[in-house]
Amino acid sequence: MNFGDFDALSFDCYGTLIDWEAGIAAVLRRWADTHGLQMTDEQLLAAYSPHEAQAEVEHPSDLYPQILARAMRGVGARLGVPVSDDEAESLAVSVPDWPAFADSAEALERLARRYELIILSNVDRASFAGSNERLGVAFTSILTAEDIGSYKPSPRNFEALVREAERLRGAEGKLLHVAQSLFHDHVPAKAAGLPTVWINRRHGNPGWGATPAPSADVTPDWTFTSMRAFADAVDAENT
Repeated sequence: MNFGDFDALSFDCYGTLIDWEAGIAAVLRRWADTHGLQMTDEQLLAAYSPHEAQAEVEHPSDLYPQILARAMRGVGARLGVPVSDDEAESLAVSVPDWPAFADSAEALERLARRYELIILSNVDRASFAGSNERLGVAFTSILTAEDIGSYKPSPRNFEALVREAERLRGAEGKLLHVAQSLFHDHVPAKAAGLPTVWINRRHGNPGWGATPAPSADVTPDWTFTSMRAFADAVDAENT
């Protein structure tokens, strides 16, 4: 396969374009320090990870701020540390404050010259709108968990993505999915028959951070450590 084979790129947002671990860790850090909890940011993210995934499976119709609040309360219950309503709410409303990775906006601007850009994200419309201001790109389509009624890695989300790509380009259009999370994106995207690009943002860190370990072995078609490197590869192929 070549990058020129594709008409559209679909993106996970949080972890790929927006630094969700920095955003989550900032809130968890304040909570941990308030309660004298001696854990590193990496330990807090690893403790958080299964609770968000569980909330998304058990409450697929909840909006993402509700998922965040449930996950934070779950962390507190597991660690035996109280989580007040205000503390849970501080995570629930934090998404628009999460920073974009420094290379995301510029890479998306370059990729938009060649492809239609689609978002497939585990958030609600309002939260994504705040993040999109940081990215500064007009996406062709935006598909959120709020729109679909389920959260990745549910196959329903990738079925919705394939339908949207076919609506935009017809059955002959070719879609490439770009994401950081092997668990949320690469395993289900491959099961749906989609080729994938892994933006391995955590290449310098041990473990899986705020993302659960993948549920199955998966091999992305391409791997890059940044969006800039991916956009550079696309440009190089077309020079």
